[in-house]
Amino acid sequence: MAKQLLFYDQVVPVSKEKHGNLSVKTGDNYQFAKQANAIPITLGEFAPATQEYPLVFVENQNSLMPVVVVGLQAEQNLYVNDNGEWQGKYIPAFVRRYPFVFALSDDEKTFTLCVDESFSGCNENGRGERLFDTEGEETQYLKNVLNFLKNYQTQFQATEQFSQKLKDLELLEQMQMRFDSGEDQPSSLSGFFAVNREKLQQLSGEQLAELMQLGWLELTYLHLHSINNFSNVVERSKEAKTNSGTETSTEQELATAQS
Repeated sequence: MAKQLLFYDQVVPVSKEKHGNLSVKTGDNYQFAKQANAIPITLGEFAPATQEYPLVFVENQNSLMPVVVVGLQAEQNLYVNDNGEWQGKYIPAFVRRYPFVFALSDDEKTFTLCVDESFSGCNENGRGERLFDTEGEETQYLKNVLNFLKNYQTQFQATEQFSQKLKDLELLEQMQMRFDSGEDQPSSLSGFFAVNREKLQQLSGEQLAELMQLGWLELTYLHLHSINNFSNVVERSKEAKTNSGTETSTEQELATAQS
C-alpha cells in the first residue's frame, strides 16, 4: 500500500491468521511522527490541544479539516525530540492511535481494522501487547484498540460536519503567517485556513444561535485564540535551529493528511 496518512507505510488488515503471534509496543517512541508538521485534530480534542498548539484548517481532497501545527518547515515536528519523546503536554489522538487505523470499504459502509506493519513496535517477540491470545481470540488490548478507533471515527465525522459548516458560512479564509526565524529576512508559513473574526461577528442571530446550540461557537473561538500559540512553535523552531546550526527556508507550507 502506498504511503498515506502522514506516517503510515505498510497498512494491512488485522487478522488472526496473519497476526496471531503479533505483539505491539507503543507509547514510548514517537519517532514515526517526527516528519509531520501538522497533525489532524477532532472536536473533542480542541480544548486540550488549543492550550499549547496553534489550531488551523487545511484543505485535502476538497474538504477542510482542523490540524495542530507542530513544525514550521516541511517534514519537521518540533515536539518530537531525537530520542522519539513527545515534548508537548497533549498528544493528539491521531498520533496515539498509531499503528492502527480503519480502512473504509469502497461502498463507504464497512470499516476494517488495519495495522502498519512497518511500525518498529510491531514484533513477534512478546514485547508490548498481543492482539490475539493462544486460542486465536481477540485480547482485551485489541478490543480496547477497536473501541478507541470507533470513538475516533465518530469524532472525525462530527469534525467533518463542523468544518463544512464553517466553509458553508464562508468564515474560513486562506492565511499566511510571517515570523522572525532569526535570519536576515522574515520566514513564512502558508497552506492553511483560519476563521475570519469579522465575518464571524457579522453572522445573523439565527446562525450564531445554531453554532452555539451545537457547541461549535465555543470551538470556533478556541481555534481563534489558539493562533497566539504560533509564538510557541516559533520559539521551538529558533531553539532547534540554534542547536542544529541549520537555516530555515523562507517559505514553507503545511502538510495535509487523509484519515
